[in-house]
Amino acid sequence: MALPTPASTHRALYYPFHLCHERTLARLLENYRTVHFRDYMALQLTPMSGTTAYQDRMGQYHPEMIEAGRIIQGYSVSGSLDADMILAVDQDLSDKTWRDIFHDGLKNNRRFQRGLFDLSHSVVIGSSAVPGPAALLHLLGETRMTQACSVKQVQAMSSRRLASDEGYEYEYALALVKTSAALAYTIRLCRQHGLEAVTDSEVHFQLLERTCARNGNSLQNNRIVREGY
Repeated sequence: MALPTPASTHRALYYPFHLCHERTLARLLENYRTVHFRDYMALQLTPMSGTTAYQDRMGQYHPEMIEAGRIIQGYSVSGSLDADMILAVDQDLSDKTWRDIFHDGLKNNRRFQRGLFDLSHSVVIGSSAVPGPAALLHLLGETRMTQACSVKQVQAMSSRRLASDEGYEYEYALALVKTSAALAYTIRLCRQHGLEAVTDSEVHFQLLERTCARNGNSLQNNRIVREGY
């Protein structure tokens, strides 16, 4: 990929993922002096449970942009959630408007859905393997929108054997926590490093907009509209 000359001196933090589409990257490099990427988020829910991490980074595929200083990477968002992060996540999870946006996105936005659940084959819910489409129907039940959820509850569920109904509750709750935590880290990193938040995910953009409006955050949040890819 050629190195375009950016139109501004602004610096972007791409969210909520650690990699982005090549066409999105090209547009980011056209509009921003530097583009910053987090590492893969691997949450440690308890000492014995958590999500796994991948070691790939955007710069591995574009070493010339690392060399030129156009891509900045290596922001860690893994490990246990600290007290401030837990508070931020719990605020999202208790916000009806935020939860409505999340559930609508899970129901109607295929890309958002795929980012949280791989439903192309059987998935393990509790201790049982369930066909992906059947699992999705349970996960999209309207009762999920009002399902009480907090980081503490997810931690408790992750440390014990779950029946099938509890398994669906856990998977949905974990998806909520992961989504909110990714956005909370976005806010933190932007504040710490003076970055603008930029995404090509419509649902994540809406969720971050809601969080910032609710909390009175003045974060610059921008969206790249994906067309044809």
